[in-house]
Amino acid sequence: MVQIKKDMPENKFIENPEDTPEEEHIEITEEMKQYEQETGRYAIWRRVVTEGFKKWQKGEKVYNRDKERISLYISEVTKTKWTDFLENSNYTTISKLIRESVRQFIEESNNKISTGTVSNISHALKEPLTSIKGYSQLLLETHKENLSEEVLSTVKNIFEQSIHLENKIISFLDNIKEQSTSYDILLIEDDVATIHLITSFFESKGFICKGIQSGNKGLEELKYNPERPQLILLDIILPDIRGYDICKSLKSDDLYKDIPVYFLTAISGSEVESRLEETGANGYILKPFNFSDFDFLFDILVKRK
Repeated sequence: MVQIKKDMPENKFIENPEDTPEEEHIEITEEMKQYEQETGRYAIWRRVVTEGFKKWQKGEKVYNRDKERISLYISEVTKTKWTDFLENSNYTTISKLIRESVRQFIEESNNKISTGTVSNISHALKEPLTSIKGYSQLLLETHKENLSEEVLSTVKNIFEQSIHLENKIISFLDNIKEQSTSYDILLIEDDVATIHLITSFFESKGFICKGIQSGNKGLEELKYNPERPQLILLDIILPDIRGYDICKSLKSDDLYKDIPVYFLTAISGSEVESRLEETGANGYILKPFNFSDFDFLFDILVKRK
């Protein structure tokens, strides 16, 4: 029986020829059937022989819509690579491949976050929030009497939501771990200028020194970085935990007890001396220091390399 395809979505069928005028019937040939099977395209559309079928008869390239959903503007070389790839994969469309590629890229990027990237994320999130939070607070504190009840309620909501978002951002950034790096000296010191000075000094001598500005962060660094330092320089007066307590904690832990720990402090030498046995520290260097005060540390670093 001769059949004519309706104007219907792809792969939907067909209209009985008895429903159309006899003169519009077009006989489906074996060649047309072969074309439709090979390409997934219609040989007859709206009772007219398609241009695609005519081109196929002439030997021209006809794209299979199920297997080659690819832009006609792409070069033949790229198309060939794409079709070769399809033969050995489960990706039937470029969009599916793109979605999978983006997902994989995100996963890999999350595992490769560096210190610089974390800083960029922090800046990008916090800068706009600072303006939103600041201006809403300014309106509430200085123009409260001039605002209508509706506007006042909206500004309050903005301010409260900005605080909520700020806490979310802080929590997010705190949970990003910096990529593990190898270094020789861990310096736990809250003064930024001192950190820059000491790290530059050791760098000039060929050793890597990493500065951490709080006791808790220093302990986290040791916990999450499998590369242990060769020695630790530890300030005593820190914003969160005293250096004495940090040292006691390290020396009571089998993982860290063999790492030499030296206090770097402005506290009087007599007090520090009296706490060495209790804390288990290996020694101390007093501030203000001379660079020659660090000379004995180089022998330790060389021996532990």
